[in-house]
Amino acid sequence: MRILPAALLAVTLSAAPALAQQCGGDFSSFVNGLRSEAVSRGHSQANVDAFFRSVRFDQSVINADRRQGVFQLPFTEFSRRVISQNRITNGARNSQRYDAVFEVAERQFGVSRGVLLAFWALETDYGAVQGDFNTLNALVTLSHDCRRPQLFRPQIFAALELFENGDFDPATTTGAWAGEIGMVQMLPEDILTRGVDGDGDGHVTLKTSPADALLSGANMLRGLGWRANEPWLVEISVPGNLDWAQTGLDTTRRVSEWEAAGIRARTGSLPGRNLQASVLLPQGRNGPAFLAYPNFNVFFEWNQSFVYVTTAAYFATRLEGAPVYNAGGATGGLSPDQMRQLQQRLVARGHDVGGVDGILGRMTRAAVQAEQQRLGLPADAWPTVELLRAL
Repeated sequence: MRILPAALLAVTLSAAPALAQQCGGDFSSFVNGLRSEAVSRGHSQANVDAFFRSVRFDQSVINADRRQGVFQLPFTEFSRRVISQNRITNGARNSQRYDAVFEVAERQFGVSRGVLLAFWALETDYGAVQGDFNTLNALVTLSHDCRRPQLFRPQIFAALELFENGDFDPATTTGAWAGEIGMVQMLPEDILTRGVDGDGDGHVTLKTSPADALLSGANMLRGLGWRANEPWLVEISVPGNLDWAQTGLDTTRRVSEWEAAGIRARTGSLPGRNLQASVLLPQGRNGPAFLAYPNFNVFFEWNQSFVYVTTAAYFATRLEGAPVYNAGGATGGLSPDQMRQLQQRLVARGHDVGGVDGILGRMTRAAVQAEQQRLGLPADAWPTVELLRAL
């Protein structure tokens, strides 16, 4: 389950002519260009021919890329939809079943088991639903498409290396529409650079080996900046007189300073009093409230969707014993059409919202908060019809 940053579209459109020539046009000619590049990179003609022999354009991949409406849901609705009792129950079972693997992940990479379990659950339902898109077809199709070729083209040559290592079958390897493979959905380049042979069989097999998948995921998170033995998200209660303009991921303070401002852990006490953290209000001042620590930002390196990241981080705490969040008086968000109207009006006022896509992402939230401040509205980054009308 992935969303890819719309901002990359602007990069593609403004790229040098050399990059523009590497996408679009006749598909067969495009594949022949890939073949030539692969040989120029030092791969044998025999391996290149075998690797590209079965490649086909896949329109269903393009359709999936353009259809990511689930990320338009507000946090409470999205999280309730994807965090089922079945996933919580299976999380506990898998935690026990693979306890030794999780201990290695925590000891060697510093990544908590709840985090790995949450990704494992949300990405593939603990390996049960890994995607049925042919991976090579997906990568070549998305590289041919001129929306984000610079993101996907390198993955083709990484997959070729995996093929030469005996860890990728171009005809039968399947996964997500965006080319991710295995139980925790990793791209070929990540498998090459972060893959871990957790079961000791000499191969990194993310589709069938939980040990390989979990330890590779942990190694990837560490490489993305995960800080060992630190929290990532804690549910809090906030005072009604909090300065809402100081909330959001762009404002950080020491946890001790937030405590002085009246922030309290909903249960227990706030960890890491000397760490920097942000007050996160996924649905504004009347909805759930969390304190987001530096590790929370690492989730965005795995997935660009604000609602997905917040849900995954919260789910990780649930899997480690946290209670169900207090939804408070959370209100529903704008409709997708209203959100696009809002983004258009924000762009007209000079804000960068990362693309007019109808999704309330991190950049749109920051723009909303800025306009709320300007208009004298509670600046909690939660867009309302009132704000839309005011703009």
